[in-house]
Amino acid sequence: MQTIFRKLTIGLALTAIAAFAQTKPSFEVATVKPAAPIDPAKMMAAMQSGGKMPIGANVDNRRAEYTYMDLKSLIATAYSVKPFQITGPDWLSTTRFDIVAKLPDGATKSDAPQMLQSLLEDRFKLTTHRTNAEHPVLALVVGKGGPKLKASEQAPVAIDESAPLKPGEVKMDSFDGPMRMKVDAANGSAVIDAGLKGKMSYKVVPATQSMHLELSMVTMGGFADMLTQIFSQFGGGNGRQIVDMTGIKGNYEASLDISLADMIAMARQAGVDIPGGGPTGPAPAGGPAVASDPSGASASMTDAVQSLGLKFESRKAPVEQFIVDHVEKTPTEN
Repeated sequence: MQTIFRKLTIGLALTAIAAFAQTKPSFEVATVKPAAPIDPAKMMAAMQSGGKMPIGANVDNRRAEYTYMDLKSLIATAYSVKPFQITGPDWLSTTRFDIVAKLPDGATKSDAPQMLQSLLEDRFKLTTHRTNAEHPVLALVVGKGGPKLKASEQAPVAIDESAPLKPGEVKMDSFDGPMRMKVDAANGSAVIDAGLKGKMSYKVVPATQSMHLELSMVTMGGFADMLTQIFSQFGGGNGRQIVDMTGIKGNYEASLDISLADMIAMARQAGVDIPGGGPTGPAPAGGPAVASDPSGASASMTDAVQSLGLKFESRKAPVEQFIVDHVEKTPTEN
């Protein structure tokens, strides 16, 4: 009996060692190149014609393309975290790459994130760890007069990736899953379908120098994520996560109007080169001066949220952080 038990123990140990020795799946072949500057005219033409989104992640069972993506977004895509959770060098958000990779036979789209992990760890020498700690956040809470939201009559539906694209529609893969988008350059509008996260449409209104947003079938958690992404990408909110603490359940319709001057100012703060005055100067074409509230979010963004009977409060909450311990700015050669 002891001999049998000893053999069984050895067998289990060898199995465990073999399992630990297995490496993460990796792309069959991949090229990594510094991204060229965006040509706005070409990008708009590509979006108008439909098909793949000309920037961002586009992955299927055979090929993965990550176009004009900063390293922070690539890390977020690979490890299923949000960009605002990542702590690392400032250049992670500004150094952009184009990656084209082939998936091995038998692999599926769901394998791509781990393959991207392998690429980042091999080519950029990326090492990381996760931690949980209390951090300052902006809590989305109900305002004094109560919420001014309209319940959605319909429930959101997951995107069917096998469904053919509509004319002029583009597809993309985001941190929250597949998305579809249709842009109308003629009137400066777009409609984004985020599947179970709901839908969002926006339109530039030149007469008021603002952007009008229409949200459909969104949850409060999804709304908080959307605002966090706006603040993170455009430099507002001091990099803080916006957390839904409204206690409101269900899906809702909402509309907001956000000053273009504020969005331009936030973009400049994030390092985007936009002609015109400085971050706190006048907007192009004689628009209003930019102001910021004490929380770091733009005043008009705060006003837009307050128009829905909601508000921001500075609080502390447990937030998972994804810490970059080491990463090379220049990847190893292809």
